[in-house]
Amino acid sequence: MEKQIAELRDLIDRHARPDTGTPIPGILLARQDESADEHTMSGTVMALVAQGTKQLALGDRLYEYRPGQFLVASVDLPVTGRFIDASPGYPALGFGFVLEPISVAELLLQAGSNGMRQSSAGAPSAMLVSDAPAALLDAVLRLVRLLDSPEDIAVLAPLIKREILWRLMAGEQGSAVRQLGLADSHLSHISRAVRWIRQHYATPFRVEDVAGFVGMSVSAFYRNFQAVTAMSPIQFQKQLRLQEARLLLAAHANDITGVGFKVGYDSASQFSREYRRYFGMPPSQDAQRLRLGLTPGIA
Repeated sequence: MEKQIAELRDLIDRHARPDTGTPIPGILLARQDESADEHTMSGTVMALVAQGTKQLALGDRLYEYRPGQFLVASVDLPVTGRFIDASPGYPALGFGFVLEPISVAELLLQAGSNGMRQSSAGAPSAMLVSDAPAALLDAVLRLVRLLDSPEDIAVLAPLIKREILWRLMAGEQGSAVRQLGLADSHLSHISRAVRWIRQHYATPFRVEDVAGFVGMSVSAFYRNFQAVTAMSPIQFQKQLRLQEARLLLAAHANDITGVGFKVGYDSASQFSREYRRYFGMPPSQDAQRLRLGLTPGIA
């Protein structure tokens, strides 16, 4: 396994490019030369570390994964992440594999009754960390090697991506990945709620209305939402508002009050207070940093 990680590390180091994807659709490579907090959306992704140690905070939960370990994010959620030991001489290196519900559903149909069924339990946590088994590492390595032979990507990449997805579905985190492809799973209901809240992040809402929208009782919705996101629906909306505010401040650094109102805050002082609590500095100071490009750029 150490040999696999070493080769993967070398491949990522050679092929990772800042703020760009790869020629393989749905595959991301990350190289980071500094330790800095990133406030972003997780995406639905499998993220594997080849070098460095990644920490990810979701609500009141903290996840940490190291070389040879991977995290699965099965719902797109606001997170704070950082590589805790990255430097120019020891860059953090990671591999990302975007999880697409339609691809999961296709494999579930093909698997039929081979154990690929939804558990009767509630929704799993949206994020879990596991050690990568040798078979999964081997498939990831074969996929990244294709970057050295781009003429093979169109034919071989879809086959290897399908293998990686299957190994995730059949592995330790299989329940969470499989629920992505089930329209009536608890996770799918919460994912619909998350999408709805993201679309209406600036508007007050009643939890009862969102529960009804996704077809769940209020108690079941609240319990499953908390299990998946580590937050209440209202806390989740607050994090979305603050992240959107930060994006707006990059372009409107001199209109802090207007940005606060735009994302749903009626009180400028409350906006400033909650912004500082979440990002570690008041919006005016952070806005200047954003304009100077001092903020950092896979779950």
